[in-house]
Amino acid sequence: MKTTFEELYDKYHQDLFQYIFYMVKDKQQTEDIVQEVYIKVLRSYQHFKGESSEKTWLFSIARHVTFDYFRKLKRKRNKFLEFFNWGEEGEQLQSGHHAPEEYVLLDDQMKQIYTCMEHCSYDQKQVIILRFIQDFNIKETAEILDWTTSKVKTTQHRALKVLQQCMMTSLREEEGDHEES
Repeated sequence: MKTTFEELYDKYHQDLFQYIFYMVKDKQQTEDIVQEVYIKVLRSYQHFKGESSEKTWLFSIARHVTFDYFRKLKRKRNKFLEFFNWGEEGEQLQSGHHAPEEYVLLDDQMKQIYTCMEHCSYDQKQVIILRFIQDFNIKETAEILDWTTSKVKTTQHRALKVLQQCMMTSLREEEGDHEES
């Protein structure tokens, strides 16, 4: 008989991994964060009250752990910049985003959407990933993010506008490139 943890793992591991991977874009970091999520799940499962689905609860933990990762990363980067006192020049030292290994498997339109997501804010990315990649509904997304449904709807609307504008700009640029050829 499987343990509760094994059942959670079997049901949600792939979705959980993808959710975190879309946020951090680095396989090794994703694996580390997923491991940390599972540690928190094991430590706190006895406190799970069932007020939401297990999946919603799990993704809420994942969101918090991922947010903590970015917070730590920002602190480290700021300490590094302060140590060398690079000021404005240091802002240019941000490392480029590593494309996911699966990136090459995506069709051109999905590649473009993925690229355009970089123009979205962190909150907008979270909503897009949860709603359209992980298929959570508005209410579940609000529970995971600890937001109101209204905030999720507004953020989703703004994110879709950013994606649409980026896609249109890319399309115009492609058309311009084809005309020059």
